[in-house]
Amino acid sequence: MINLTTAPSDDVLYAQSKWWGFPDLPDDLDWPTVEASDEGETFEDPLTFICQIRCEELAELDPEGLLPHEGMLYFFAALDYFLGDLDAFTAPGMGEWPSECFRVLYSPVCEGLNTHTLMYDEDTPAALAPESISFKTPDRESYTGLLGEPYLEETREAMPGLISLLQIDENDEWGLRFFDCGMLNFMIKPADLKARRFDKVRVWLYSA
Repeated sequence: MINLTTAPSDDVLYAQSKWWGFPDLPDDLDWPTVEASDEGETFEDPLTFICQIRCEELAELDPEGLLPHEGMLYFFAALDYFLGDLDAFTAPGMGEWPSECFRVLYSPVCEGLNTHTLMYDEDTPAALAPESISFKTPDRESYTGLLGEPYLEETREAMPGLISLLQIDENDEWGLRFFDCGMLNFMIKPADLKARRFDKVRVWLYSA
């Protein structure tokens, strides 16, 4: 695993690796949504932007070249409920999530990106404050990271032959809780990762 740690930042973090905040997307990628309904009305509900990873920062920690070493990876999922919004329109549960409840996008470039924003009102961003990301070799004190086997045996047994593209542990500072004590894993077959088939990613949530 490549461990991932975050820290509050006063920098803009445009086109850099960042957790939360707003995504910097190229013209050919849109903020993914999931169809939701409320009081009989159907609409497209934006998935929570989790992070963007500037892939060149991973090259030294990924000697096997499992991940791209250029461009940007983006992770989105229906996390509002797990961030404390108990009235969230989309709240997937334990086990495998429907494919519309998450998305992994990849751009081969990190230049000419457009920052997409969502606001509750003109003064209130609909996102947690962005945090910078640091990457390092495995440290079992940190369970959020890229690549390798999922930490939880139950997830490994549920998705044999897949590796964890991104593992997200609970975090009290973010108010992120997966029921009692859980982890969310973005899973992929090694062959699909090698082929950059991020449309083949699956997501599994397990909570003890």
